[in-house]
Amino acid sequence: MGIAKKIGNKYFATGRRKTSVARAVVVKGKGEIKVNGKTLAEFFPVGTYDMIVKQPLVVTNSMDQYDISINVYGGGLSGQAGAIRHAIARALDLIDSTNNHKPLKSLKLLTRDPRMVERKKFGQKKARKRFQFSKR
Repeated sequence: MGIAKKIGNKYFATGRRKTSVARAVVVKGKGEIKVNGKTLAEFFPVGTYDMIVKQPLVVTNSMDQYDISINVYGGGLSGQAGAIRHAIARALDLIDSTNNHKPLKSLKLLTRDPRMVERKKFGQKKARKRFQFSKR
């Protein structure tokens, strides 16, 4: 599946953040959001992730217009919330590009966050931390 496409009355979009990948299916509806078969409150019990996920809907004033079904995997809660936000923003841009593109673009919700975890190097404790040096 590509980044975003429309099939029938459904809009499909993919979002990524860190090592998480989210696939969103957006359909006209009452505003229900399901993540991996659970409600948003069940999947993200902490409120800050809830705000991150709903940010594209708040920006475009479309909170109660679409039912969203999301499949997300990989990474932790923070990465998954960012991936879901990215997928929803891409889908909303596909639905109505003339009205939604400018507010989403201004908040950088359409841009994939390129930051990833730096790999661990051999001969070191972590990516940058070294073992203790002893001169004698």
